[in-house]
Amino acid sequence: MPAIDLLEETFVAASPTLVRARVATPEFLAGIWPDLTLRVSEDRGAEGLRLTVAGPLSGTAEVWLQSWADGVIVHLYLRADPIGTGWSGRQALRERHHRGAAARPVLWRVKDELEAGRRPGGPARR
Repeated sequence: MPAIDLLEETFVAASPTLVRARVATPEFLAGIWPDLTLRVSEDRGAEGLRLTVAGPLSGTAEVWLQSWADGVIVHLYLRADPIGTGWSGRQALRERHHRGAAARPVLWRVKDELEAGRRPGGPARR
């Protein structure tokens, strides 16, 4: 099991096409964890992207797009180990917390952008 096994997710009330176009941008990928290099290893189309992770951590990441109701649940996974010496359980826990805290605002920014102008309970953007 990797030292970091992280899942962050949020619902975006927008069409899968709009969400897919936004999360597939280099800006989105670079913004999640700026110190890591995320490279697309598998483009899954409407279901998202699988990524390799390099830098201070080595492993995999995934942006899985799950259609739900009139929008999309964006699931962001990170499964990685530190480069060099290993971590104690406490260090891994701190790093997982740090990586989750860094990813949430990036996911919420996508949500805010794609839901801009939508009133609560209103239809999703198409």
